[in-house]
This record gives sequence, C-alpha cells and structure tokens, in this order.
Amino acid sequence: MVDFGGWEMPQQYSSIRDEHLAVRQAAGLFDVSHMGRFRVFGDASVEFMQGVVTNDVGALADAQAQYNLMCDDDGGIVDDLVVYRGSEGFFVVVNASNREKDLAWLRARAPSGVEVEDRTFELGLIAFQGPRAQELLPCDADLDPIPFFGWGHGNVAGIHALISRTGYTGEDGFELFIAADRVADAWDAILAHGKAAGVLPAGLGARDATRLEAALRLWGNDMDESVNPYEAGLGWTVKLDKGDFVGRAALEAAKAGRPGRRLVGLRLEPGSIARHGAAVSAGAKQVGSITSGTHSFFLGYPIALAMVEAASLRVGDRVVVDVRGREAPAEVVKLPFYRGSARSMSEKKESRNG
Repeated sequence: MVDFGGWEMPQQYSSIRDEHLAVRQAAGLFDVSHMGRFRVFGDASVEFMQGVVTNDVGALADAQAQYNLMCDDDGGIVDDLVVYRGSEGFFVVVNASNREKDLAWLRARAPSGVEVEDRTFELGLIAFQGPRAQELLPCDADLDPIPFFGWGHGNVAGIHALISRTGYTGEDGFELFIAADRVADAWDAILAHGKAAGVLPAGLGARDATRLEAALRLWGNDMDESVNPYEAGLGWTVKLDKGDFVGRAALEAAKAGRPGRRLVGLRLEPGSIARHGAAVSAGAKQVGSITSGTHSFFLGYPIALAMVEAASLRVGDRVVVDVRGREAPAEVVKLPFYRGSARSMSEKKESRNG
C-alpha cells in the first residue's frame, strides 16, 4: 500500500507483472475511487463548461463522454479530466491530487444558477479493463450499443451502476460508478465471475505500466501548469473555434508560434528503467528530460516518455538517458508504444458516425 493523492492505494495485489498481463490478455479490475467526481448542473451549465475546458462539450449528446483539459490564463494545464453529459447537466471526473483545487477552481468561476457538487465520497468508482472485459462483466444490460466514450445504466451483479466505456489502459473496458456502500460487493462479484478466465485485481503498478504503453499522459508527470496542451501532444483537445474559454488567447498564441518542446517516446534496453526527471542527451547536449518511465512486462523492455526540444529528435534517433548516473542508450520510437482493444472500439465509433 502507498500514499497516492492523499489516498491509501494498492501498489500491487499479487505481482505487477501478473496484473499487467491480465489486463492485456483478459481483464483486470482497478479500484479508482480516489478520482474526484463532481456533478455540474443548472440552466447555464453548458455555457459554463464551455468556458472552463478546452474541448467542445457543446458537441456532446446525452450519454456521451469527452476527454478534456482545464487550462489557466497562461495556457498551462490545470488538470485533465473526463466530462460526461446527461439530461440534467454534466458529471466530471478529475485527478485525485487535484480534487480540492479543481473543485475550488470550478466553483470560483461558476455563475449564479450553476452548482458544482462534490460526489466523490458518495460514489465508488472501479475500472474493469481488458480485451475480454465486455464478455466477462456480470451485467444485465446489453453493453454492445455503448460506444467508446459513451455511457449507460445497468445492474452489475445485481447492483445498479452507471457504466462508462472509458479507461486508462489502452484496452476496451468500463468504468463503473456505484454507490459507495455497494461498490465492495460489486468488486467481489466481478472478481469471482472472472476468476476462471484469469481476471485479477490490479494496482497502481499495473495501471501506470498499461497507461504508459498506450502513451496516456499522467498529470503531475507528463503535464502540469508549466506545460501547454500542444507541448503535451494534446492539441487535439483544444477547440479554438468554439468561442471563448479560460486560456484561449494564450493557447491561440502557442499554436501560432509552434511549441518549443514536445513529448516523445523512448525504448530502452532491458535493465535500464528511466525515471521522472532523468536527463536525455543527444550527442554532448542535454535536449530534455524523462517525464514517465517503467518496464513493460507485456512488450518485454523499458519504455519512457520524455519532454524534449521540439526540433531536436525524430523517430529512429538514438539518445542517451541518465539512469542513476549511468549512460543508458535509447531509441526514439513512434507513440503509442502499444495499441490495444480500445483502438478497435474507437474505430467502430468512427465507422458508425460515417
């Protein structure tokens, strides 16, 4: 168990390797109840959300979700979040370490008639992720119609849940919002139902490895208020033509000027695990530093993200990473490192939309 954003969280239940492989081969179950959960509602909730996030929430229909960013006036990333739209407003999931900050940030900007309600302690949140997640989830609802980044309702092991086809592993799967007093019952039932198929509970170690393989950014490592969306490779979330929002002017200028740095992927040799903050050099010059790094049990070698000078590196280039005072060779590779079953769900959604 380790401290994570003020919560006591499992680093691993059995072994990081076994949990990691379960997610890639069948499914893994993550307790992500540490994430902040807010309800935003009121007559002007659409206009309010449009003004505080970078993506276009006006394009969402009911029962759709959207990856989003909140930026400050300088264009720095206050947090990344998922916004869910419903008939009565929005549900917002934020990072655990930013919950109190984000809540205050949103409430300070909310106009009269818009409420921002903290539901974190009333709802549990568990994530069932893997290529067999739909098959192995004990649910009475037809899950096939729920698209990638869509949501619906159903009973999981007889317990009511909001079921969202979202996640943080690169695999297909679901995030389940369940009343806090029933979430442990649902957890036990899911594990029991999937045990014979290889389903395992998975901790922070497996979660970090799987999200990094999918090149999913982690706030506080790969981005924060000192990084803008274009530098983080998240410029696709910024819709400058939707109207005004916090940070729009700064982001418009950043896009026009082109980012001076960017995130790249690195493949290292076995035994050389790069950690956050480690220097990355090309020739005799330091060109950046590691933002996230781990050993990928699924791929069989260490991987890392690095923030580097924008024009310094291209795919195929060789660099050197400082790994605990030792020079470790690495190669710049295309992102993501791994494309999982979530990719096929995204393509199904695109084909449905024509």
